[in-house]
Amino acid sequence: MKPVSTGSDTVGAAIVTPTDEILAEKKQAENFPVALRILPSALRRDLGAVYDVARAIDDIGDESEGDRTAALLRFREDLSRAWEGKPTTPVLRRLVPAIHARELEREPFDRLVRANLQDQKVTRYATQAELAQYCTLSADPVGRIVLRIFGVRSPEAERLSDLVCTALQLIEHCQDVAEDKRAGRIYLPREDLDGFGVTESDLDAGTANAAVRRAVAAQAGKALDQLTAGAPLVGLLQGWARLAIAGYLAGGLATVDALRRADWDVLSVTPRPRKRDVLIHLVKLLVRGGRR
Repeated sequence: MKPVSTGSDTVGAAIVTPTDEILAEKKQAENFPVALRILPSALRRDLGAVYDVARAIDDIGDESEGDRTAALLRFREDLSRAWEGKPTTPVLRRLVPAIHARELEREPFDRLVRANLQDQKVTRYATQAELAQYCTLSADPVGRIVLRIFGVRSPEAERLSDLVCTALQLIEHCQDVAEDKRAGRIYLPREDLDGFGVTESDLDAGTANAAVRRAVAAQAGKALDQLTAGAPLVGLLQGWARLAIAGYLAGGLATVDALRRADWDVLSVTPRPRKRDVLIHLVKLLVRGGRR
């Protein structure tokens, strides 16, 4: 992404993190609040604090000026101070109450930083397995943190959450092929591109050709299979946790609908889910407990 100036939150002299206004805009653009608006204020506050930190890490890795690796390392150092209640970055200071109230662990946040450090060096993935390993850093930790916020501590819930989060990340990769390519990154595995006869220059076109569409459809199909496999997580949960997690799943399913509706052309426009489709999937998930 093109580097942008995001405000005055700093660690030392080089970390720039988003202002509250920019974070709010990004939440809206990414449909973050849709399933969360009716949650109790304490849950919304803590989920929002986690989102803001995850977003800040991504923005440092994608948009900050200068040495992004150094900036990420400085942010990670300040992140460690959050568990002592003494971070200097405002976005991390807002995380401190959630750390204490929800007994959040540091390791998932560290993985998010590691994912962005990896982004500074790795811009292509040869196989689906390599991409899945990246998602264990970039996506799965978010689900683990969300489960903790809802007080869920279950190995089976964590396993299913990992499936869901990786699937949601793969779906987002399908949406953002054009944006990622402009940033110099490709998250469709090389084995798929080669198998469907897609060249890297094909991803720079204004409209997706048949080969690109087939590659995107195949990746979305893999993600949908994994999302379906993780959906029984809804049946393990109760109360607000059940509603929130079902909302995340519904958003993913509605995004696959949007990709299909666009006939897998992710270069001429970024397919976005319709709220009506999210609601339909949400009701079905809640009624069936994630079972098909």
